[in-house]
Amino acid sequence: MARKNGKIKVAIVGVGNCASSIIQGMTYYKGFTGGKERGGLMMGNIGGYNVRDIEVVAAFDVDKRKVGKTLRQACFAKPNCTPIYERNIPDGPIVQMGPILDGIGYVMKDYHEDNAFRASNKKPVDVAQVLKDTGTHMLINYLPVGSQLATEFYAQTCLDVGISFINCIPVFIASNPKWEQKFIDAGLPLIGDDMKSQFGASILSQMLQELAFARGHKVKCHIQRNVGGNTDFLNMIDMSRLKSKKISKENVIRSQHDIREVDPSESFLHAGPSEYISYYDDNKVANFRVEMEGFMGAPVILDAQLSVIDSPNSAGVVIDAIRYLKVAQEMGVIGALRGPSAFTQKTPPQQLMFSETLDECDALSNRKLTRFTKNQTKWYSSEDLYKICPSHNTKVD
Repeated sequence: MARKNGKIKVAIVGVGNCASSIIQGMTYYKGFTGGKERGGLMMGNIGGYNVRDIEVVAAFDVDKRKVGKTLRQACFAKPNCTPIYERNIPDGPIVQMGPILDGIGYVMKDYHEDNAFRASNKKPVDVAQVLKDTGTHMLINYLPVGSQLATEFYAQTCLDVGISFINCIPVFIASNPKWEQKFIDAGLPLIGDDMKSQFGASILSQMLQELAFARGHKVKCHIQRNVGGNTDFLNMIDMSRLKSKKISKENVIRSQHDIREVDPSESFLHAGPSEYISYYDDNKVANFRVEMEGFMGAPVILDAQLSVIDSPNSAGVVIDAIRYLKVAQEMGVIGALRGPSAFTQKTPPQQLMFSETLDECDALSNRKLTRFTKNQTKWYSSEDLYKICPSHNTKVD
């Protein structure tokens, strides 16, 4: 599992709770190479890369308490509220001002500054030039939900500079055929869209659906409701910004119908943020109601609750996505990575069974080509890819 470069150079846009958690995790797991020394990490080694091989070389934000500060200072600045598990992180680069565009929702002005964004009045830097100067390999998009224009700006900047993109929010890039084609034409891989946390509501809903179908049950309804107190939940008070998130979360549940060619209209499916309560901070509480019909139509009802710290839960998948993407770069794989996207994101270009995502990720981790990736190397025809995975399953109005 030889690798070509010593470090994976990463840029981050949006130094919020998720960024804080993944940066803490880079220090927390820097000595981890596998085994059972420290739990919570899915993969110690991916294609020759350990967590210690990841380096954040650039960061962008628009909040006045973060712009101009070291990355370390920004990670622990308000309105970030995720718990601190690793305080001794490196200073890192200076956080630079990015373009605001639609990155700040209108509701923020109505809430206390400890809980909401406050825009900096500094002039945006030349993002493309910063990425070039720092030798960045990929950019992670941690912008707030609903940042359509801002996400498209950073995605296009990645294309212009010639670097990869990890899209952790529900603005559809990897799952949009037109955007994916742009990355294919540029000879670049990407992962997206909308991160699916390590043990969160979405992966749990997915596994419940898989289990129900595998055991011969008809799913009458699947309801998932979420409450939280971080800026992600505050931002989604604005229903116009919430729309894409609801689509993305319901994609996870509906996908199990699509894979089995079961009509989704046979089930009542609902998923989405339900309420913002500042007291919760970075704690997210999800409630599930799944009603099924089993043998001879006998009713089966599951009511469950899941409580997690939201941001470390997301960091646990992105820390792997970074390394999968770097290995794909070195193997000459281009376009949206089917396996890692389905494993780490809610709305990938193609939904897969959980077991399939594990197989795809394991192969990439061992630098082996699969039925997907062998047709995504730089000499493939984009038509070949669509023959084996023709459906882009993003539901967009």
